[in-house]
Amino acid sequence: MTDQLNDSYDVVVVGGGAAGLNGALMLARSRRSVVVIDAGAPRNAPAAAAHGLFARDGVPPLELLERGRAEVRQYGGQVVSGEVAAIAPATFAAEGNSEVAAATAETSAAEGDSESAPIGFVVTLADGRSVRARRILVTTGLVDELPDIPGVRERWGRDVLHCPYCHGWEVRDQVIGVLGGGPMSAHQALMFRQLSDDVTLFTHTGTLTGEQSEQLAARGIRVIKGEVTALEGDGDRIAGVRLGDGTLTPIEALVVGPRMVARADFLRSAGLEAIEHPSGMGEYIPADAVGKTAVPGIWAAGNVTDLSAQVGAAAAAGAWAGAQINGELITEETARAVEESRKLVRS
Repeated sequence: MTDQLNDSYDVVVVGGGAAGLNGALMLARSRRSVVVIDAGAPRNAPAAAAHGLFARDGVPPLELLERGRAEVRQYGGQVVSGEVAAIAPATFAAEGNSEVAAATAETSAAEGDSESAPIGFVVTLADGRSVRARRILVTTGLVDELPDIPGVRERWGRDVLHCPYCHGWEVRDQVIGVLGGGPMSAHQALMFRQLSDDVTLFTHTGTLTGEQSEQLAARGIRVIKGEVTALEGDGDRIAGVRLGDGTLTPIEALVVGPRMVARADFLRSAGLEAIEHPSGMGEYIPADAVGKTAVPGIWAAGNVTDLSAQVGAAAAAGAWAGAQINGELITEETARAVEESRKLVRS
């Protein structure tokens, strides 16, 4: 990746994962000036492969990202290494970047205020660099906050996992344990029961409702009560789950429910903040069906706004948001062109 930034762009994409790169691809193919600012910390880096992705199932995550960067660059987009520290609303003088200076906010155009400054932002990086943008697409993903149990973090993305669609096939027919305590633990146990006949739910710090207990029993899922204190290993493989009373229960894979928190601290300066997700699984940035957030001009796609999105869904959301941003800019530019045309007629 290059570290060279221009002064301004039509769109700055914050985050270089599947959503960000696919959004940038759509924008670059629409001849928009676009840069992806990537901190280089992909969520799925510990995983050996990405799954459930049409025509690319099993591709190593880092290889997928490198392919995506090359495709963005192929159409004139940029990918730059860096961490965004803040985003602030700004206005731009007429002598600024021609595309930025020529644009008028859609809302201002609708109100007939041709003298209003266009929507714009200043993006400041942690190293002090800054860049201007007409629109922002936030695709920074999320952080998995794992249970503080010895052995879990060390095996995360291998035989400690959370998604049956991402890695369930790889542990099919194995002895699978599910760590309780999360809002989706019983649901996870039922999902992994589709993949193995030998599934055990360890209640850990959680409890089960009567309905959940009935469902688990009906599906032949064993329930073991007690707090889990460690995940024991045998070489490079899981050996079992150790309980507080010293009991060791053999398993071959452990399913956990991490708390998923959007990477969004830098958005506070723009008036956006992550909030608790209705599912209880973590925190996210709310956005509508096309990716618009509560702040005009800032869009979001992928795991930063959809905690459960897999790679394919995140990529699709990024593409959709990119197309919608391009459409909004076209509307804005057309409104300005009409206003300028009317001025010429009046003169």
